[in-house]
Formats: sequence, C-alpha cells, structure tokens
Amino acid sequence: MVAVAGGAAFGQTAPLDPARVPPDTLSPAWQRMWPIVTGFKAAEAPQPALNDLAAWKQQQDAVDEQMQKMASGVIAAYGVTVEASLIGGVPTLTITPKDWVDDGRLLIYVHGGGFTSLSARSTLFSSGLMANRSRMRVISVDYTLAPQQRWQGTTDQVAAVYRALLSQGRSPQGIGIFGDSAGGSIVAGTVLKLRDAGTPLPGAVLLWSPWSDVTATGDTYRTLASFDPALSMDRLALSAAAYADPADQKNPYVSPVYGDYTRRFPPTLIQGGTREIFLSNMVRHYQAMVAGGVDTTLDLYEGMIHVFQPMAPGAPENVAAMKRVMDFWNRHLGPR
Repeated sequence: MVAVAGGAAFGQTAPLDPARVPPDTLSPAWQRMWPIVTGFKAAEAPQPALNDLAAWKQQQDAVDEQMQKMASGVIAAYGVTVEASLIGGVPTLTITPKDWVDDGRLLIYVHGGGFTSLSARSTLFSSGLMANRSRMRVISVDYTLAPQQRWQGTTDQVAAVYRALLSQGRSPQGIGIFGDSAGGSIVAGTVLKLRDAGTPLPGAVLLWSPWSDVTATGDTYRTLASFDPALSMDRLALSAAAYADPADQKNPYVSPVYGDYTRRFPPTLIQGGTREIFLSNMVRHYQAMVAGGVDTTLDLYEGMIHVFQPMAPGAPENVAAMKRVMDFWNRHLGPR
C-alpha cells in the first residue's frame, strides 16, 4: 500500500515520488528507460548564485565533462564525423553523416540545457541522431552560456551562423533549423529576430519540447510540476533569470510564444510529450502560430518526457517521432 499524504506510518510504505512512476501506456523500451531519466534529475547539483560566474563556470565544465563521456559513443554508433570550426565568428561543430552527398540542404542545431549548461559536443546525442537519420549535415552552434551571456548575445550568435551560411551561397529554403528545450526558445526567438531584420528566413523550423515562455505561465507548470521526471520549477526559475532580466522575459526573442505570427514565419513542427511541464508552452505556442496563419503542426506523444527523441532511439515512440521529422524536412526543405 502506498501512503498518499503525510509521512510513512508504521506498516506503511513512504509516499512515492509521482515523477518516478512511469505511465502504463509506455512501450516496454520506455518502461525500462524511466528509472534512468528520473535518476538524472535526482543527481543534479544545486545551482550557484547568479552573480557567481566562477561557480557557474566550474559547474558548467563538470556537467559538460560528464555528458561528453556519455555522448562519446555517438560518433561510432551513428557513423558520423565531427569537425570544429568558426562560422560567422561563432564556434560550431559540423556533424556529417557517412556517405554524405550535398543536395543543397543543411540543418542548424541549437542545443538545450536551460540556457546555462551543455555544449555542442555534449549534445551529440541529438545532432548525431539527426545527421544519421536525415542524411544531412548538421551545424551545431556552440553558443556562449548564461549567465556569462544574456539572450541578446545568444540570439545574435545563432543569427550570425545562419547569415554566414547564406553568405556562402546556401539557399535559405535549403536550411532547416532546430532546437530542443532552451534551444527551441533560442531558435524561435532568433527566427523572429531575423524576420524583423528583413533577413530571408530558413525553409523550416523544428522545435523539440521548446521553452517557449520563460515566465512560468501556463496550466501544466502547476498540474505537471510534481509529475515531470526531468524538469524542476526551482531550476527553471533561476535559469530563466540567468538568461534574461524579468523586464525582458516577455520579449518575443526570449519567450517566442509572445511573437507576432501574423507576419511571415517558416513552416514549424513542434514535438513533445504529455509528461512535460512545458506542455502548456507547446500548446500555447502552437495556438499563437496557427492564429497568425503559420503552417504549424503540434505532434505530442503519450507519456513522453522532455526531449525524448534522442533517448531510447529504437523505441516505438522515438521511431514514430523521427519519421515525422524526416517527412517534415523532406516536405519543406529544398535548394530552391
């Protein structure tokens, strides 16, 4: 018997953390994966004070070193090559699939990590998977993390990479851009910034579990706060403050759910799961885009967690999600 309130009484078990209980609708592969992903959240170290940049750097380096070790097998598993370079003055990794042929299409990837952690190299799970499945080159942007850099500089860095690719003769219609979590927010905010500057826009946008509103607005910030196995409200609040001052947090380049989508914006695919605090972000962002006339699809997966696509890539949920991503790229990207 599980106690539902209060402490554990004699003869009763302690209350279960609801985030650790997997939905019974998951595939067997994801039932096995669930204890692993919930363990990551439990192992997270406390975040430093916002003004302690040295402590942030120390924590960022430690997390990235650990994640790079976990990602080290991706290159061999996916048969990709990885090359570091500056594009538009910004550090990047170019991930190239085996037997790649340049058909004029290219992907830009902006990693997640709450704006404050991870790197292009420690997120090869996502970029390597995408290169392998799409057979396209992926340019992963190694942007400067917050709080060392705020949103203005981060969106400028992503825009600089995109503009540099255009200056090399790349067709905007042949470029897709995608990001996960905080990276999804950065992607959508950057595309809005590019549009407002009159820059030709990429052919398609993919957002995985985007942090579309950093102000913690939305129903599922309350209803799923105890059930999300990956995200915690306290960490989100401090990460948002590291990226943008409170007065800036409803700026569309920071929280793109507040963007004007009555003006041109590329076709967009938003993917996520029903076990995410960010579920309301995705629904609200989708509704804002559709109301503005953007060709937008919201593709949700039962019981899935935050940025599930690179995890358990052989699971039925992941296979289905990646097939829809490939169909999306193939439908919208081309050297036109």
